[in-house]
Amino acid sequence: MENKFEYLGDSQTNSMASTERYEGSSTCKESSVYDFGRVRDMIPARVVLYILSFTGFVVSFMMRMDINIAMVSMVKYLPQNNSTSNSTPSAICASDENTIFHDPKDGETKADEGEFDWSPTVQSTIIGSFYWCYILSQIVGGVLTQHFGTKAVFGGSQLITAICSLLIPVAASFHYGAIIALRSIQGIASGLTWPAMYAMVGLWIPTVERSRFMSSFQGFSFGIGITYPLAGFIIANFGWRVVFYTTGSIGIIWCFFWYLYAFDSPTTHPRISSQEFQYIQGSVGTAAGLSEGASVPWKSILKSMPAWSIGITTFGRIWVHYVFIVGGPTYMKTIFGLSIEANGVLSGAPFIFSYFSSVVFCYVADVLVRKQLMSLTNVRKLFTMFSQVIPGVLVLLIGYLGCNIVLALVAWSIAVTLITAAYAGAMANIIDIAPNYAGPVLAFAQTIHMTASFLSPIAAGLLIEDSQTLDAWKNVFGLTACVACGTYVVYQIFGTSEIQPWNYPDNKYPQSTSEDSQPLNDSPNHKSKIVIRRPSNHSAGV
Repeated sequence: MENKFEYLGDSQTNSMASTERYEGSSTCKESSVYDFGRVRDMIPARVVLYILSFTGFVVSFMMRMDINIAMVSMVKYLPQNNSTSNSTPSAICASDENTIFHDPKDGETKADEGEFDWSPTVQSTIIGSFYWCYILSQIVGGVLTQHFGTKAVFGGSQLITAICSLLIPVAASFHYGAIIALRSIQGIASGLTWPAMYAMVGLWIPTVERSRFMSSFQGFSFGIGITYPLAGFIIANFGWRVVFYTTGSIGIIWCFFWYLYAFDSPTTHPRISSQEFQYIQGSVGTAAGLSEGASVPWKSILKSMPAWSIGITTFGRIWVHYVFIVGGPTYMKTIFGLSIEANGVLSGAPFIFSYFSSVVFCYVADVLVRKQLMSLTNVRKLFTMFSQVIPGVLVLLIGYLGCNIVLALVAWSIAVTLITAAYAGAMANIIDIAPNYAGPVLAFAQTIHMTASFLSPIAAGLLIEDSQTLDAWKNVFGLTACVACGTYVVYQIFGTSEIQPWNYPDNKYPQSTSEDSQPLNDSPNHKSKIVIRRPSNHSAGV
């Protein structure tokens, strides 16, 4: 009996030990989950939003720009005859000292490399169809965002664009009209993205952080920068169809993460810390507290010279930008004689650099404002000048550098890099003047300035229609310099950072806003300076 009790005791002891081990294992598991939750909570929701914004614009512009370089391999191509009266050997930079840049197959006929007999007019129509429809959807994007929120509008537009990218190879085999239809749908969908994201910034990001956060919008530069060399590599090894399958698939994968982690405002975010929530509400809550469905003061926006000045000056910047984006690969092919791989790398590299420069520009702008070294208005004007006046001068210089490929590429890279200063300038100014209506104001400005996205290539095409010589391209670059510098003058006169009276419906002004200077990954302290910001009835700069 004693042995039996001893056995039972041992059995119970073993059972209890087993139970303790099980419970201990469960406790460890719960602790692990808890630790993961703590790590997750250490990442501010604003940082997650920055990552989503940056990658969203990367993906958006990958799907937008892939066709620019894919078109080179899609169509049948015959080199220009240099023996014509309108073209001389000195117009093409194909000489022995520049062979490092050239396509080894330049002397061969490339008519058999493409599949489609599309004229230059058809090609420009395919590319331009995106931008015509893109402009038409700007106002719609602002209105839809006011009613449905950024999460639905931005995510939905990306999904539609991705599906269209996947269908482009099939459409190309059917008829070029089918590609035009798909590109038009992509343009309409993509036109919704910028107004939607601007509206979210007004609700999420404090004033002193906005310049830095705006660098996330430079994901588009990164998108262009990686698309050109990636597409060149894919075309050379797998064919042009795989380019669209790649960008479309990336777009759909991104939409999944957007759906999981994006939220329209701090009040709807389920995982935001109470400390971060209070910081955001104290900084922007009173200034951007409109409910969805609020009416947009379109008449006041249309009469606002600060809003008009933003649209006009960015028209000049977009004009310069699209000379590089659309005309760049053509110039490098017809003037420099680059292979598709070299063309892709050298066309895309400056846009990679421009993303990193945008981070620097936006950080410097925040420092200037936070330390009160310059007024916010003057900061916006300074960086707007960097973004279009200097690039305008450099693009003119490129034409006169002629066949000095190294210096031309250096000037090219500097110009593209400086263009991104606009996101610490006029583009950030949109949120300054109307945080409650950032989406609609951006839609208004985009309707003006994105007309340059197709007018610039059209003007370039007309100027080089007879012959793609250096002299013809000098005319393109000269016109570009005039547009860039001329439009900036309007912003210098009428630009301001003052919140406009129509930003507040029914004259419901905020009581205060917090002027905290904490970076995105820091928590606010208790020494934030509180100031009263009243809208100005004038539009003069500070």
